[in-house]
Amino acid sequence: MELMDWFTKGLSVQNYVDVMKVNKEEMKEIYDHFSLSEVEKKRLARVKGMSMKAVAITEDWCGDAMLNNPILLKIAEEIDMEVRFILRDQNLELMDQYLTNGTSRAIPIFVFIDQKGEEFAVWGPRAKRVQEFVDEERSKLPAQDAPHFKEQQMNMYKRLTDAYRKDSEIWHTVADSIIDTLASVK
Repeated sequence: MELMDWFTKGLSVQNYVDVMKVNKEEMKEIYDHFSLSEVEKKRLARVKGMSMKAVAITEDWCGDAMLNNPILLKIAEEIDMEVRFILRDQNLELMDQYLTNGTSRAIPIFVFIDQKGEEFAVWGPRAKRVQEFVDEERSKLPAQDAPHFKEQQMNMYKRLTDAYRKDSEIWHTVADSIIDTLASVK
């Protein structure tokens, strides 16, 4: 299928939210509390009105999607870009075209499409500084065969989720990363 076919197949924002079973309130909370800064809006001015579309490959259980999807939606509103959501686990044919490091089905992945229906840019699954934060947290975990590994891993996920939900600096880090991707394309 072509990218525009995937876009057409995708769920609208409302349809995606309606089918969410996990992280729905958390995603809405980020969406309701996040606003683009004036600097971020100015940086987006160059791509505003370019008739772009975005396909977001995602799943509601994913903490990174909980963080990144509402920020994408705020950017989309600012530049008049329509977003559609494709559920990764039901659409591996598309997902496998956007593997992280050539092997991982990490999400979310945002595929930006120009007005001709061609790929304009790709972003995901994490902003570089968020990845560094996650890597730092992971480095504190004991070996996987350690007696308390699972418990400490769950505590790490809770810390990450709490930071994703409440830390506006992380939100702007994500926004800046997505904007960098959009602005870097000629």
